[in-house]
Amino acid sequence: MRVKSKKPDLAEGDLTPMIDMTFQLIAFFMVLINFAQTEANDRVVLPNSQLVKPPEVPLEFPIILHVAMDGEIVLGGDDYTVETLRVGLLRELTVIESEGKTADDANVVIRAHKDTAAGDVQEVIRVAQEQKLVNFALRVKEDNR
Repeated sequence: MRVKSKKPDLAEGDLTPMIDMTFQLIAFFMVLINFAQTEANDRVVLPNSQLVKPPEVPLEFPIILHVAMDGEIVLGGDDYTVETLRVGLLRELTVIESEGKTADDANVVIRAHKDTAAGDVQEVIRVAQEQKLVNFALRVKEDNR
């Protein structure tokens, strides 16, 4: 007479939910990393300052302008010159206005390279003021001497 084996059958797990969750986490971190890098640019080395103080409240509608040493301006990953910057600023203002806000609610954050000519930064401010932007902030690196 044959004796039946009492080994339990191995249950196979369904990996679909785990794979789905893994892809969701990857997508989440990709979005998070992109937002964290919007205020960084390899071509801009900020100047040092001992007088710097952090903003008291976070900026609600920041428009971040990176001014490279050669005067080229980076806005939202696109390169502009002082002459073509109006196009990029108008695009940003359109987004702000679509949320029911005005140019007065926007904050222009200028991250200029430490060797950028002051006149280049002044020209960027002038172009932004022509677009009715009035709130400006200059970024520097804190010097803890």
